Amino acid sequence: MMKIWVLLLLVSVASAQTNCPLARTLKAAGMDGFNGVSLAHWVCMAFAESSYDTQATHFNPSDGSTDYGIFQINSRYWCSDGKFPGKKECPFTCNQLFSLQNSIACAKIVVQKRTMTAWDGWKAKCRGQNVSKYIAGCGV
Repeated sequence: MMKIWVLLLLVSVASAQTNCPLARTLKAAGMDGFNGVSLAHWVCMAFAESSYDTQATHFNPSDGSTDYGIFQINSRYWCSDGKFPGKKECPFTCNQLFSLQNSIACAKIVVQKRTMTAWDGWKAKCRGQNVSKYIAGCGV
């Protein structure tokens, strides 16, 4: 029984720290201050949208689109998944957004064209909030 509790504790501690590797990666990719958005807001948005899951998808029954990757980038406007014809703003297929580097590149395009308000999770959980906790203790 003790081994199970130790394992659960380790898993919860590891999960709590997934924000720091992401924060370091985003900082190295030039996201801190990109288009006026702080690093803490980027990390908060990633948590609000996907809980830091680079493989996340979410189907939107209202319009048939799907959100992809850590930033939940939408297939109707930003990436191509074959369901919505026309030019997309990001130069990636939606499945390519499972790559963190591709998601970062696309998120830069999204924030330049629409600001952070393109993300409902950011509006609901990060906008107007003290988001410093998302990078606290990360050394960034």
